[in-house]
Amino acid sequence: MKKKQLEIILEQVEGFSAPSASLEQYATPATIAAELLYLAFMKGDLQDVVYDLGCGTGILAIGAALLGATDVIGFDMDESAIKTAQQNAQQLNVDVEFISTPIEDVNGRANTVVMNPPFGAQVKGSDRPFLTKALEVADMVYSIHNSGSYEFIKRFISPAVIIERYHAEFPIRRTFNFHKKDIEVVDVEIYRIENSR
Repeated sequence: MKKKQLEIILEQVEGFSAPSASLEQYATPATIAAELLYLAFMKGDLQDVVYDLGCGTGILAIGAALLGATDVIGFDMDESAIKTAQQNAQQLNVDVEFISTPIEDVNGRANTVVMNPPFGAQVKGSDRPFLTKALEVADMVYSIHNSGSYEFIKRFISPAVIIERYHAEFPIRRTFNFHKKDIEVVDVEIYRIENSR
């Protein structure tokens, strides 16, 4: 499957029905999801067990399954988002398990984590539990963060290392009443992190 085909399929994924500002529930755009997933696919990292931490309505987990990951599990504490994720997976005919649980309670072992954690705009440091958990459970991590986070994340994850990073533009649609524009484009970076712990 080509990246553009993946993006077109992922555009069918339903977003949040009642997003939470405190959880920073912004739908990951299909363009960004396809970019991250295709990078992981081309590097051979979407094999065997893949976790999507903070999966929301399942776009990254579903995309990983579409690209051939054999055992994909999405985790999110929002039960409503998990229900939507299950419906999305069923509609796109992929086999993904979704589990409603706080990030701290995720366990097991994955080859790779794919995630779009909270950026920390509403609650400072809210991306940290996701980075910590990703490095506890997986050898390779693909994660989306605000541009300008590189130095902090590099220190925070040490001795794990960022081995690649890619710039992208993340369009956020007006979701909450404090948003002033119909679409705000945020500069982000996609990190490929190798766990050396």
